[in-house]
Amino acid sequence: MPLVSVVMPVYNSQATLGQAVRSVLTQTHSDLELLVTDDQSTDGSMDLLREFAAQDERVLPRRAPEQGGAGRARNLAMQRARGDYIAFLDSDDMWLPEKTEKQLAFAKEGTAPLTFTSYFKMDADYHGEAVDWAPNGRVIRARAHVTYRDMLVQDHIGALTAMYDRNVLGTRLMPQMRKRQDYALWLSIMRDGADARGLAEPLAVYRAQQAGSLSSNKASLVKYNWALYREHEHLSVPRSARALAGAVWQSLRNSRI
Repeated sequence: MPLVSVVMPVYNSQATLGQAVRSVLTQTHSDLELLVTDDQSTDGSMDLLREFAAQDERVLPRRAPEQGGAGRARNLAMQRARGDYIAFLDSDDMWLPEKTEKQLAFAKEGTAPLTFTSYFKMDADYHGEAVDWAPNGRVIRARAHVTYRDMLVQDHIGALTAMYDRNVLGTRLMPQMRKRQDYALWLSIMRDGADARGLAEPLAVYRAQQAGSLSSNKASLVKYNWALYREHEHLSVPRSARALAGAVWQSLRNSRI
């Protein structure tokens, strides 16, 4: 039974944190650890995490020594990881109960060390649990196969569904960027020669338009995408412009779902 290390950054997420944590703890694949980094929250997030940790030894919360953003919080969690696989979930999203089990089976079928899945979108005010989720028509579909070239045009990987094989890739940390750290990580893995495979079944639920969410206000991501293309991927201005156009188009398309 492979151990899955689940990485979760938290900042003032008390309202949705319980749903996210329970969606991990109720996975049908139970051999996992939930590595949570609280990024100096000022609400009751850390108290809630301590309650979960007291009830389930798989919950391993730590408070960041100083506020450093989601990327640094994820890296602090990954540095503690013991698992064969590393997976990601934000504190306002949820996994469906069979997500880990089905994705592990899918990963073992192929040779790609990085996998992802389709996922549902839910409204910001959804208060139900993952085990009670009723599938809706709002689905972001995963492509079956994604290359580095594909990813330069669009980020095809939903971070809440991503999982990589640590035995193959080692511990791969995210670049120190305010936003788009996840995209930069996928690109760095794939730049080194690894492709990614997508599972068509939706196995996670993304909270859309949540105030204060790590993924809110997508218009502000333009400058971060541009910096990623130019500074991290060292693309030319024309190639960066084409990639940015693809990112904007994808964001607009997904926002209609």
